[in-house]
Amino acid sequence: MSKTKERTAAPAVTQPTQVSGPVAPPRVSARRRRPGVIALSLALIAAGGAGVAVLLLQVGDRTDVVTVVRDVQVGQVLTEQDLGKASVALDPAVKAVRADDVDSVVGKRAAVELKPGSLLAPAQVTKDSLVKAGEQLVPIGLKPEQVPATALVPGQKVQLVHVPAQGAAEAGKEPGKVGPQSIAGRVVKASKAAPGTGVVVVDVATAAEDGPTVAAWVAADALHLVLDAPEDN
Repeated sequence: MSKTKERTAAPAVTQPTQVSGPVAPPRVSARRRRPGVIALSLALIAAGGAGVAVLLLQVGDRTDVVTVVRDVQVGQVLTEQDLGKASVALDPAVKAVRADDVDSVVGKRAAVELKPGSLLAPAQVTKDSLVKAGEQLVPIGLKPEQVPATALVPGQKVQLVHVPAQGAAEAGKEPGKVGPQSIAGRVVKASKAAPGTGVVVVDVATAAEDGPTVAAWVAADALHLVLDAPEDN
């Protein structure tokens, strides 16, 4: 008898499928454009450019004005040598004499003390004398304890108070009047305190009939200066 060999069939092996060529990436949908955002961006860019343009124009908009080139005391008559010119970017709130109007201030008096390097304002000059008709100008030298600590400026109204030495009679005092005698005046100019002594010299305008009395008080070292309260506008 012959033996029959049974052949066992080997299981079939499945081969992986071969893919030829590059694999395309998954498609990502693009964001939707927003016309409103784009328009706003363009508007902001345009506005920024306009702002820069305006700023450049303002910087370039300069005005020729009158300046002070040397010290000018109160009451001094202005000359051409006291004044100069400068080109500045002038704020509308600043009042300054234009260079074209320099002739209108030459020959006028300084109403306040003028310092070199400052702009000249119309209110700083006057055509009037600082001592009016019917007045006298009395120079008064005052020690530190005889004058207020507040800086004195031209135009301030003051009271010149007679303070005689203890036991001395008050000359010229009106009968029946209570309290020290005083005379009204107006500050025309005040110097700085002298080094060492602190003495301040104040030019005060008084009524012509009161000038000699004030001068006598000054000579007797019996005068104090008191500031009047500012007037309400």
